[in-house]
Amino acid sequence: MSDQSAAADVDVDLRQLFASLARNWLRVLVITLLVTGLAFAFAWLATPHYKATTQLKIQLSESAYTRPAGTNEDDKPVLDAEGVATEVQVISSSDILKQVAADLKLGDKPEFNYALGMSPVTRLLVIAGLKSDPEEIPLEERVLTKMRDKLNVYGVEKTRVIAVEFSSEDPQLAADIPNAIAKAYLAYQADAKTKSNAAATAFLGPEIDDLQKQVRDAEAKVAAFRSAQSDLLMGGNNSVLATQQLSELSTELSRVRASRASAEATAERVRQALQNGGSLDAVPEVLSSDLIQRLRERQIELRTNIADLSTTLLDNHPRLRAMRSQLADLDGQIRNEAQKIMRGLLTQAQTAQARENQLISDVNKLKAASSRAGEEQVQLDALQREANVRRQQLESYMASFREVSSRKNYLPVDASVFSEARVPSEPYFPKLVPIVGAALVGSLLLMSVITLLQELFSGRAMRPAPGARFERIEQVAMPAMSAPVVHPEPAPEVVEVDDQPTTVESELVPEPEPAPSVLEGAAAAGSEPQAEPVRSSLGEIDVEKAAEKLIASGAARAIFVSPEGDEAAASAVLVAREVSDAGLRVLLLDLTASGAASRPMLDSGLFPGITNLLASEAQFSDVIHADLYSDCHVVPVGTADPVRAMRAADRLPIIMQSLTTAYDLVIVECGPADAQGISRLVGDSTEVFMSMLQADDEVAQAAVELIESGYPDLTLVTPIGHETPGNPVPGRRSAA
Repeated sequence: MSDQSAAADVDVDLRQLFASLARNWLRVLVITLLVTGLAFAFAWLATPHYKATTQLKIQLSESAYTRPAGTNEDDKPVLDAEGVATEVQVISSSDILKQVAADLKLGDKPEFNYALGMSPVTRLLVIAGLKSDPEEIPLEERVLTKMRDKLNVYGVEKTRVIAVEFSSEDPQLAADIPNAIAKAYLAYQADAKTKSNAAATAFLGPEIDDLQKQVRDAEAKVAAFRSAQSDLLMGGNNSVLATQQLSELSTELSRVRASRASAEATAERVRQALQNGGSLDAVPEVLSSDLIQRLRERQIELRTNIADLSTTLLDNHPRLRAMRSQLADLDGQIRNEAQKIMRGLLTQAQTAQARENQLISDVNKLKAASSRAGEEQVQLDALQREANVRRQQLESYMASFREVSSRKNYLPVDASVFSEARVPSEPYFPKLVPIVGAALVGSLLLMSVITLLQELFSGRAMRPAPGARFERIEQVAMPAMSAPVVHPEPAPEVVEVDDQPTTVESELVPEPEPAPSVLEGAAAAGSEPQAEPVRSSLGEIDVEKAAEKLIASGAARAIFVSPEGDEAAASAVLVAREVSDAGLRVLLLDLTASGAASRPMLDSGLFPGITNLLASEAQFSDVIHADLYSDCHVVPVGTADPVRAMRAADRLPIIMQSLTTAYDLVIVECGPADAQGISRLVGDSTEVFMSMLQADDEVAQAAVELIESGYPDLTLVTPIGHETPGNPVPGRRSAA
């Protein structure tokens, strides 16, 4: 018997890998100390920098006594995130920074005017043309550039607070500059409001004088026109009486016309329904009749009785004929009542027509009178509107003028400083301990990683992985069936494989005569062997050899057929657990009707499974469960309707392909299926097995049919003699 070994692999020797740190400890330590020393020297010799922060609150400072008339607390605008961002840009604007630089004389300090503190080397580079001359840049621009580098103005998140942060080598300047910027910003806001008030006062004064004269002239014209036209009688709604009456008659005329049109349209619909024999249920006026409703109820009752009696009586039964006659009479009565409703609607339409003619005559009379009054009213309204517009504009200007005049000496600014910058006592840069600590830890980690990578890439930390060897399973041809004959069991043959003794049981080779059965006996030392009854053999293999065959062949799918029913389904469960214990990722798919393969693995048959997946009631993650007694995964039958699930049986090849991609081996228990039933489950690298408990005609016939149907490599496997926790194997006979 030949051996087939698994492919060799390479593992990482963690002990050898981390031992490289101990071998190279001196190099790691020297470089770490060197980097730490450089970081310490940098932190010790670097120029300290100080930082201070001034905080401003952006808000409207109006009080109840200075707020403009006619406004309240809810009318004031609220600054949003964009408004705060705008104020941030105003604070960091060039005008405010220039003013602060001039007040504090920052141009005389080398920190801001780098042209004052140039070293001799820098001057030589400038003379040689290797560096630009800073004196060619205007002093104001040099100072602003340095200020912007050291200044940080930002809005505090989710607040209306603006922080002005400044860093400097001088702690006093670090506090003075943000405070000066805040004061300059508040002065800028106050100056802008002062200019706005002055411009408003200069504009409103002459405009008010001109408007007062225009209002007097407009009101005089209105009074003169009213006294000259005395025939403009005003109604209750401040309109001419003739116009008001004309409006009322027009409204009444429209209502009468609508009523007439509605009555005519309804009558026409009833007439068409009666003439064409259509349904009268679509006409609301017909349905609103109490008599018709009662007739309809009687009609429904008769139809219900006819339907009930039709189940027990023939169509020509006297009772049915009488009820149909009554139903026809009811239809006639309903149509007669509909004709009466139609005639009533026609009468209503004629009455509305007469009322409409009378209203048209009255409207024509009022049109002439209203036309004359309308022309005069138009002129009066025009004069009145002009006077009102002038007066409203005058009142608005005068109110604004009074407010501006009252606010000349008080201008509330929309910002305030609530936290001034203090002179910092400690520099924010450099921090000696954090810099040295970060350099120490970082350099130590970096050198450790470099050392480990060198050891890993050199190959010294690699070791070959142990390989596994599996015995090849030879296929045995199907023998002819006959009565079992008891023979003594041959002695096992011991062969040497990889310097290890391996016991190989002799396999039965089919002969033309009836196949003998195998006798399993146990003999103690010094005692006579005692024979026990055993089962006959068809060349089947046990669970361990089936698992070894699947592992050695590298099969992706294993199809198990159990012609003897649910008891033989234990073979698929046991083989799946054996292959899973060998380290492969295995999934068992239960396609039996009773869930015989999955129930022992889950101790329940109520889990969602393949039927739920086919019926689109669950996803892959919902139907894959873990075996309670091994590392194997299982997809049970499921809880969905089997009829509905089998309508989507065409999806089985797609599901099998997906499972094969995710797992090393997919084992399918098909129950007593035939060749056609397993055809859609077979794919590349597929092994077909037949589970058997005893060698009888049923098993032999099923095996022959599968072989003749295109599965010549069929392998018989028996679960007898192999027991696993949670899955007791049915024991019809003793193990072979």
